[in-house]
Amino acid sequence: MQRSGFAIATGGALVGLIVAALVANGGKGALGALFLAWLAGTLMGMIAIAACAGPVWLILHRIGARGPVAAAITGAGIVFFLFLAAQTRGFGLLGTPSDDTQTLVYRWISALATSLILAGIAATIALAMWRVAYRRSD
Repeated sequence: MQRSGFAIATGGALVGLIVAALVANGGKGALGALFLAWLAGTLMGMIAIAACAGPVWLILHRIGARGPVAAAITGAGIVFFLFLAAQTRGFGLLGTPSDDTQTLVYRWISALATSLILAGIAATIALAMWRVAYRRSD
């Protein structure tokens, strides 16, 4: 139980680092702003990981799929699905903007590309979390 908490904290801290890097890239390089961005990103990351990935991981754990590949695919899949849904207005189910067809196609291509990049980052974070949670205790 303790290792799962450390794993969630690790994932949250890595999300916080990404948020702080984005804030720094946006020109808000003051140390206080970066620390607050890291802290907020860490807390929100831990909540998101526990809420979104926790139930899925419990199911996978129950059926025996708990290796590093399962962790990476789970992290990448959840993030890909959520970000694609967010960028496409619920996959188009919440209505589409009154754009022409070409703009809509480019919007979907952009959403797919962005979601793939974020899924790769999420897979890396999930692997780090897996390593913390399933390390050998010598």
